[in-house]
Amino acid sequence: MKRGPQSFLKGAAVLVGAVAVVKVLGALFKIPLSWILTPVGSAYFGSAYSLYFPIYSLSAAGFPTAVARMVSAEYARGRFGDVRELHRVSVRMFTLLGICAFGLMMALSWPFANLAVRTGPQTVLPAVWALAPCALFCSLISIYRGLYEGLRNMTPTAVSQIIEAAGKLIFGLGLCWGMSAAAAREYAQSGTVWGIAQPSAEYARLAALPACAAGAVFGVTIGSMLSFFFLMIYYRKNGDGITEAELRRAPPPLPAKTLRRELIRTAVPIALGSLAVNLSTLVDTALLNQRLTDLMQQMPAALLQIYGKLLPEEVVRMQSVPSFLYGCYTNANTLFMLVPTVTQAFAMSALPSVTAAWASGSHKRLEACILSVIRLSAMITLPMGLGLSFMAEPVCRLLFGAQNAPEITGRILSILGIASIFSALSTPVQSMLQAVGRVDLPVKFLFGGLVVKSILNYVLVGDLRFQVMGAAIGTLVCYALILLCSLYALNRETGIRLHLASLLGKPLLAGTLSAVTAKLVWRQMLAVRVPSAAATLVGIGAAALLYFICVLLLGILTKEDMKSLSRRKSPKSLEKSGRIV
Repeated sequence: MKRGPQSFLKGAAVLVGAVAVVKVLGALFKIPLSWILTPVGSAYFGSAYSLYFPIYSLSAAGFPTAVARMVSAEYARGRFGDVRELHRVSVRMFTLLGICAFGLMMALSWPFANLAVRTGPQTVLPAVWALAPCALFCSLISIYRGLYEGLRNMTPTAVSQIIEAAGKLIFGLGLCWGMSAAAAREYAQSGTVWGIAQPSAEYARLAALPACAAGAVFGVTIGSMLSFFFLMIYYRKNGDGITEAELRRAPPPLPAKTLRRELIRTAVPIALGSLAVNLSTLVDTALLNQRLTDLMQQMPAALLQIYGKLLPEEVVRMQSVPSFLYGCYTNANTLFMLVPTVTQAFAMSALPSVTAAWASGSHKRLEACILSVIRLSAMITLPMGLGLSFMAEPVCRLLFGAQNAPEITGRILSILGIASIFSALSTPVQSMLQAVGRVDLPVKFLFGGLVVKSILNYVLVGDLRFQVMGAAIGTLVCYALILLCSLYALNRETGIRLHLASLLGKPLLAGTLSAVTAKLVWRQMLAVRVPSAAATLVGIGAAALLYFICVLLLGILTKEDMKSLSRRKSPKSLEKSGRIV
């Protein structure tokens, strides 16, 4: 393996590049998938993830971050034997955790299905069962991603993410389409779907959706399996880059029991923090479906009047309005998650860099890294979030089509777009808190935000004035509180003053100008009878061009940032320069 850690910005650039490819592949997966599944099938698809994410958080999400932090710290101290021993410990731990996660997901499938879809739990079960093995493979993936991220080599993580996304696209979309085509052929031949008679083609299409969602989800499992095999082969071929001479010079490694105890102590708060984030999805699934069902039972005429002809007739006849509205929320949430996913790359790259700076005791080096992370995260986050909010309905119409109620999804996304800014900025900030040893603070803030979100969801979604929009408002308030608390804590723990006006002011100005430009160009194009899809693309292109110009004119991206992208520093040169970026 090539020696010399990647700089923070270069590591982030590798991951952001991978995220860009993954998101393109994800769009090629999710957009045709939404056409096949419609909002009802998307609700089944999203419900399976609602159970998977909390279990994944406990079994895998916290441990690669903990491994990366410990590997980075020990590597910076020259304790190479501890790095090797940590890897051996993580192999045993993660394998056991993955097996337990798979078993837990299977055991909870029936209770969860009854909670998520009270009118038909069997519609969710196939997707949950198809996703269960993914919990095992993602835990195994964490063995290698944590090691290489701690060594500040983001390339294996980036490539494995692309392989995972490609597998999901090829197998998931193929299996989903195959299930839909098989159901259509059976109905055409015998008037049944999976052996059950259906009164009309609309009913037949709805009856096929649980199996279609399961096929799509199983593609996700296959993608994670392929990603694991790549990482395992990469490690066997390249190793960790530590030489025998370095091992001989290094102090004797700590006992495996000591490292295991330290790994658990570090990982548990991180895992609980990730659990809090993913429990919010479970809260949305349970409370949103429950409260919308309550509204539909108590005030059906009033709820239907709000949405009028935006709801398909067969959805109303089959009493699937709550699932349809939840499916619209799921589609909007998919776009909401685009922004935090990008800054997750900054968080992953920042953690070992900030850890090394913190371990070295260099205040100057630590300050340079922290300010760069926040500034560059804002540069990416603000235009994306504002753009989603301003262009919510046109984007939903472009991506999901008229059959997926873009008007409803767009209303939800207009709020979630702003919420994505707070969510995305909080991700690297919390990663830096973990890097300086306060792994307990993010979990406290996240669980506090989850409580606020749960209360707002229950109250607002059950109010006819807000209904499904209440969940979006709850998400916005939740992440705004989390970000404010995280920034305050980072300032207090590091003693570094965060001048938010200077860090966020220019990206906010440029992002606002770009988002307004996109909306104005889109409207002008529609006024001259340009098709909606073309008008949306032209508006987005104009906004991107304007933002690029603003980045150059306002100096949002500095010359030093550009230089760090083209160089690979050794640990010694990093110490001498006092810079991480």
